[in-house]
Amino acid sequence: MTDDAFGEDPQRLPLFATAAGPNGHTRPGRIRSTFRLAEPAAKASEPADKAPEPVEPRRVSLPASLLTADELPVSLLPKVRSGGLDWARVARLRSEASTALTEALGEHPAMGRTEQEELGRSIIERLLDGEDADTVVQRGQARTLAERRQLAEATFDALFRLGRLQPLLDDPEVENVMITGFDRVVVERADGTLVEAEPVADSDEELLDFLSFLAARADNPRPFSASQPSLHLRLEDGSRLAAARDTARPSVVVRRHRVRRVTLADLVEWGTLSPLMAGFLSAAVKARRSIVVSGGQGDGKTTLVRALCAEIDPWEVIGTFETEHELFLHELSEQHRIVHAWEERPGSGEHATAGRSSGERRTPEQVIDSFRFTLSRQILGEIRGPEVWSMIKLMESGAGSLSTTHAADAYSTMRKLITCAMEAGPHVTMELAATKLADTIDFIVQMTCEIVTTPVGPRKVRRVAEILAVEPGEENKRYSLTSIFRAVPGGIGVADTPPPGRILDQLLAHGFDYTAFLAEADAHPRRQP
Repeated sequence: MTDDAFGEDPQRLPLFATAAGPNGHTRPGRIRSTFRLAEPAAKASEPADKAPEPVEPRRVSLPASLLTADELPVSLLPKVRSGGLDWARVARLRSEASTALTEALGEHPAMGRTEQEELGRSIIERLLDGEDADTVVQRGQARTLAERRQLAEATFDALFRLGRLQPLLDDPEVENVMITGFDRVVVERADGTLVEAEPVADSDEELLDFLSFLAARADNPRPFSASQPSLHLRLEDGSRLAAARDTARPSVVVRRHRVRRVTLADLVEWGTLSPLMAGFLSAAVKARRSIVVSGGQGDGKTTLVRALCAEIDPWEVIGTFETEHELFLHELSEQHRIVHAWEERPGSGEHATAGRSSGERRTPEQVIDSFRFTLSRQILGEIRGPEVWSMIKLMESGAGSLSTTHAADAYSTMRKLITCAMEAGPHVTMELAATKLADTIDFIVQMTCEIVTTPVGPRKVRRVAEILAVEPGEENKRYSLTSIFRAVPGGIGVADTPPPGRILDQLLAHGFDYTAFLAEADAHPRRQP
């Protein structure tokens, strides 16, 4: 966050708000967050400082059949614990540190973010020194170094970062965080395993207040309220947070993007696609064929696109267009030397001309601007609606473009994209949309994701299920689809029909193993109807 995100006075930052006074009053002239970190008070029969007994993760045996995410009972997942932190104490320390920090900023108003954090750490250490001295006097026993370090980090996170969410994001094995209410938190580990986590607040109201706090603290502050119930943020580590408050309970998803440097060889090793399929896709990228990767939410589309981009020559000039940065090609300087990374800006919320928000920048405008940047490859992060025309423009202007969209299967992808194109207005007919898409897209790659049971709990398994070639078709349909790799139940797609002749020679020139393709197709013949 920039130092001037909240104006010239750094003390206006919500994270520096102090707790209410004895009479419920706060110091006038300050905008204060109502976000709390406190948990319910400890039972009277238990000392407040008593640490809970360690809890071993629960391992369960789920039915042998595959489960969908909606069918998976959260209560049956293995449990991840935060180590028994006393959140009431964290809340108290945060309040005291916030007061001290606010006073210090009054004397040094130009202090930058890094300096504020350093000062905050020193204040927290002084507070803990005082607590330790009091504990020794009262009980004759000080907390261990490990306990002190844990408490200090939790207090720092409450002041400057994501509070009770931060330990999950600090875990290198956590890939995604899914919240459907303050006490329903599930994390997905890097290997696809699903694990239940502890609550991230004490109530749904506290969770909503926390999200509003995050929205106000962002580089581009935005409201998150009943009248504006949707929130999309890029966090400091590059993770993407999406939240909604018009659901039954507050819903939050944090995508970590832990795996940024990935290759097709990596995906083969992880069981996402076969070596033959990897060779085909590598040749398709090098032959500058345009590809749309489709699948459901969380099926691994972005990861596959990153792997496809790894096949692009390092010196090709790449342009990426995304709602929020997810590909992060611009951070992989050794792999991609020249990347222009565009990101949409939602605007300030104040309406300018034509009903748009002031400062708003959308993908279609950025695509037009990009034509002055001598791009060799264009990658459009996601197709959800009329922005499909931006994809068509990019694919028409430069060969070898990539994009993603949501679809249940590869054949549904074309129908989905046609529908998106027709959302641009009544002037777009089905025939026009189908013709333009057939002229620009070469291949559709379909991802799938299944939840399977393992000895350590449920696990997501992602695969490339099928690959279709797209060509102009008959006058009545305007496009034709050819199954290059067809789907098989519960597995990676297998070779089916050779690529169209107009493309096959190009693929062969870039290493496509046609002999191995024919051998696999012969080994997996289609069943007769």
